[in-house]
Amino acid sequence: MIKYIVQHTQIQESSVENTVDLLNQDCTIPFISRYRKEVTGNLDEVQIGDIVKYKEQFEALEKRKKAILKALEEQEVLTQELKLKIAATNDLTTLEDLYLPFKKSRKTKAEKARQNGLEPLAKIIMSQNANDIESIAYKYVKGDIDSAETALEGARHIISEWVNERSDIRNNIRYQLERFAMISTKVIKTKVDDENAQKFRDYFDWEENLSRMPSHRFLAISRAEKEGFIRVKVTIDDDRALDKIEQRIVRSHNACAEQIVLAIKDAYKRLLLPSLVNEALQTAKDKADASAISVFAKNLKQLLLGSPLGEKRVMGIDPGFRSGCKVVCLDAQGQLKYNETIYPHPPKSDSMGAMKKISSLADAYKIEAIAIGNGTASRETEALIRKVHFKNDVQVFVVSEAGASIYSASKIAREEFPNYDVTVRGSVSIGRRLQDPLAELVKIDAKSIGVGQYQHDVDQTKLQKELDVVVENCVNAVGVNINTASKSLLSYVSGIGSKLAENIFNYRQENGVFTSRNEIKKVPRLGGKAFEQGAAFLRIKDAKNPLDDSAVHPESYTIVTKMARDLGQSVQDLIGNAVALKKINIKQYCTETVGLLTLEDIIKELEKPGLDIREQAKVFTFNQNIKTINDLREGQLLPGIVNNITNFGCFVDVGIKESGLIHVSNLADSFVKDVNEHVSLHQQIIVKVLEVDVPRKRIQLKLHK
Repeated sequence: MIKYIVQHTQIQESSVENTVDLLNQDCTIPFISRYRKEVTGNLDEVQIGDIVKYKEQFEALEKRKKAILKALEEQEVLTQELKLKIAATNDLTTLEDLYLPFKKSRKTKAEKARQNGLEPLAKIIMSQNANDIESIAYKYVKGDIDSAETALEGARHIISEWVNERSDIRNNIRYQLERFAMISTKVIKTKVDDENAQKFRDYFDWEENLSRMPSHRFLAISRAEKEGFIRVKVTIDDDRALDKIEQRIVRSHNACAEQIVLAIKDAYKRLLLPSLVNEALQTAKDKADASAISVFAKNLKQLLLGSPLGEKRVMGIDPGFRSGCKVVCLDAQGQLKYNETIYPHPPKSDSMGAMKKISSLADAYKIEAIAIGNGTASRETEALIRKVHFKNDVQVFVVSEAGASIYSASKIAREEFPNYDVTVRGSVSIGRRLQDPLAELVKIDAKSIGVGQYQHDVDQTKLQKELDVVVENCVNAVGVNINTASKSLLSYVSGIGSKLAENIFNYRQENGVFTSRNEIKKVPRLGGKAFEQGAAFLRIKDAKNPLDDSAVHPESYTIVTKMARDLGQSVQDLIGNAVALKKINIKQYCTETVGLLTLEDIIKELEKPGLDIREQAKVFTFNQNIKTINDLREGQLLPGIVNNITNFGCFVDVGIKESGLIHVSNLADSFVKDVNEHVSLHQQIIVKVLEVDVPRKRIQLKLHK
């Protein structure tokens, strides 16, 4: 396993070995990357994630080997040579090729021919020594075999199967598919005018090299085929492929060779090509999935680590026309204090009454900021709010409401607000997203947040796994206030999980707030391992021991106490004291288990304990003259917010219903390898309008430097 992981990751063997050992002890990625740097050789969470991935891959390979060996033993066909070949295989495709001749499949043409006693004839043909093969074939005429030609046809079916089972031939066709395969599409004639098919219009007649096709295009074509709008075909040069096979098998120019050539053509058309084209398409799908999942993971990370406003009193508004705007007032901890519906827009158009209500609520609940959802009637509501004269300074933000409706109807929302309807819950979610995006977004299934490309078309298990890792890494990178965190947020803390999160939440409800990290040990079923993995990521404000509100692990408290004592200070005085911290010679605190890497982290944390790695939320204003796509003109410069990133560019909200696209070619004057190097999710940017296609509701933009 270690060699396999090293081969795929190029990480030093000792680091891999030690990391695997920690993983086998049920240590989490955040814990290992943050608190076991000496053991791993300072590997980060991405490298540890790769080790986890290839460890699981190796384990899956070993599991498949065992299953195949067992099946071969049961069939009594396992030779020592085959056993050694299987043991030496480090690749699933090669392993399946070795097993292919022994797979118990449905009744094949070759199997039927064997039952009719034609395998000896197939062997004679393959020897390529017989000249009068028809006379020999005539000897096999009996039972279901009524002629020499029928005998030869049956023998060819057996030869076709042998050709199909040869791994060298399969690998050669794989190589040709990998290098030269062309994928083409044709629209199904009856679907040309189908309204739902129009979004796939670009692929009604398309051809491209399969290996060069970008992931988003492959997934789009796959979806179009799945929905029944197009047919997809994969081709290679058949003549070249057949020549390559014949060169490996045909050694003579007699009648046997003619039979073999016929069998090769049959094997290629009926067995090899369909099977290997499916394999090539699956490989392309896996590659496209991996790329799309990677894009989604990067976007999700940026979204989760979005700028929080912090513990401020917030008014959340879910805007609407006919149904009105749902307004909620939240305290600094996100608790609901009041809710109401106002009707400033048509058909009621009570803008004056709405403005008065907003003003009085802001005064009554000492509101410091207003969060407006960016859906229907968002611009109109924002314009109204900006006309209100507040007694105090109130900041106005427009926040993404993607997934808020999913949250409002969820079990989590029902548990939090059993006496309120979905509209109130949705407004609360909008307000809380401004206070702390991470704490609120973890309550929503990441796939519903809508920051990916074709996320519903990729392998859902792989997607969920990757997104769970991203959420876990983000939550632990920021840290969690144990006394205010929801069950959802607590469940992502290293070593905790959903069951312990519920136990922590219930303990808090019954016993009041936690006053120290040591008290966490009193939570039912939270043992030593869970405490070791999670304690440093759980923060306690105003604790007796100030280190309980820091990222310093409890196992290192004695070191900090010793540092403070050696300087003649208390731990409290040492925290944030840059002058005193610079005097510490950390080398003298090294032990067998604590090295310089850990000590450097401790000093950094003592300088700025509990520092939030996220930037503070900033107010943003769209161009107030742009209300619909019809207001856009080529050449305009507009403020916008990046609301999605893909491999082919990024989408930008310029304050109207439709988002504009900055194609990858319009992000910079030079070649763009990675969109994320030029923009980040929710970044505030200036864009130039290049093209407006009103009928198709498409806007082409350019990043303005």
